[in-house]
Amino acid sequence: MKFEVTILGSGSSTPSLRRNPASQLVNVQENYFLVDCGEGTQLQMRRFKIKFQRIDHIFISHLHGDHYLGLIGLLQSMHLLGRKKEVHIYGHPDLKTMIDLHMKISSTRLTYPLEFHALNYDAPEIIYSNKVVEVSTVILRHRIPTCGFIFREKPKLLPLSSEKIRKHKIPVFALPAIKEGADYTTENGTVIPNHELTLPRPPSPSYAYCSDTIFTEKIVESIQGVDVLFHESTFTKELEDRAKETYHSTAAQAATIAQKAKVDRLVLGHFSVRYNDLEPFLEEAREHFKNVQLATDGITINVYPQ
Repeated sequence: MKFEVTILGSGSSTPSLRRNPASQLVNVQENYFLVDCGEGTQLQMRRFKIKFQRIDHIFISHLHGDHYLGLIGLLQSMHLLGRKKEVHIYGHPDLKTMIDLHMKISSTRLTYPLEFHALNYDAPEIIYSNKVVEVSTVILRHRIPTCGFIFREKPKLLPLSSEKIRKHKIPVFALPAIKEGADYTTENGTVIPNHELTLPRPPSPSYAYCSDTIFTEKIVESIQGVDVLFHESTFTKELEDRAKETYHSTAAQAATIAQKAKVDRLVLGHFSVRYNDLEPFLEEAREHFKNVQLATDGITINVYPQ
């Protein structure tokens, strides 16, 4: 069972040799989702041995270049490698305009269907759902329309108690309904409650990605209680005025949001290129919230509760 996030890029607007611009690969039970796609994202996927042809859904938080300038190259590589399966892109309507213009100017006709889904920046909404996971938006406050994304694993089937199943001689045909939560009624009319036949339901973890945003408590309700929160922390607190001016957050502000939202873990990222040493980010955040880690390029975060 997997629910993992691989950090492909942890930097902010300017690429550096230390950190790529923003991008993450979310793997929920082998369903691959790409979140943002800064420059060099496809090279990072090759470096970290991620098969990008398995990605069917790409979510772009907003149209600042460090979050989408790698997208055209990735789509082009998928095309050159002969992809046939459709790709779904979620983003601002202007992103579709840019993609269409590029394909027109370069006389490219993709080998696969490209489906575009325009995001709503006025209110949170569910934008994708399958049997395994549901993806919804978080409305962030940045200089241009910006969304974060929440990945919630759907509740799993209840595990059966093999001992109780044998004891009550439950027929095989009844097992699927019991896993879904149904009681079992015997031939003589006796009802065996579901809890007597099953074990506790495994956890269904959640991951919230909050990209560029000024400090705002309005997002707390949307991300309340998630297992892992990624929150941008472009600056440390001595540059709080700069953070406010550019509609970004500090490590202390990200930790304050984590504390108010009662999340389990906080991951800091989107670091300004001016920082070589990231230890001050950890120290600053831990004054407000203890369970913090840094999103450095190449690490994989297990979203399941630790």
